[in-house]
Amino acid sequence: MTNNLDKPLPRRSFLRGQFLHSLKSEKVSQQGYEPIRPPWSNLANFLEKCTACGNCLKACETHIIVKGAGGYPEVDFSQGECTFCEKCVQSCEEGVFREVSEEAWSHKIEIQASCLLQLGTECRSCGDSCEMRVIRFRPSLGGIAQMSLDLESCNGCGACLSVCPTSAITIQSL
Repeated sequence: MTNNLDKPLPRRSFLRGQFLHSLKSEKVSQQGYEPIRPPWSNLANFLEKCTACGNCLKACETHIIVKGAGGYPEVDFSQGECTFCEKCVQSCEEGVFREVSEEAWSHKIEIQASCLLQLGTECRSCGDSCEMRVIRFRPSLGGIAQMSLDLESCNGCGACLSVCPTSAITIQSL
């Protein structure tokens, strides 16, 4: 009836009944309970410095930065992917971002058991959308292609999340 969670469930999520897998939103299922802040966010002092002005929301060309809890910006990959255009960083007047020469995020993708390929059905939608070629497919003699992941190359853009027909790709924080 309920799913045992590896990670502690935030109080707000518990009170909303999200301890039941069926009540989890798609965003929570893919990205987890902790919000993903915009790329290059300085997480150490993000909530202290961010004024929730909304400049980064307006500047985001793919509209993946949305207003989250408390009005603070967070990323919703169900809207699309990050192109790393740096407009969110340039629009911020409060200095809540790190240098863009650093890695944008410290999260990577993880493929769940509900992946069509793992269930024996040919599907390559995630690989087709991945510019970094993190997700590749090797032909298999007499069978369906086998997936291979190069997580070292993953930049966390989220391109593969919204195109997966079974929502089998999730974000894992490192």
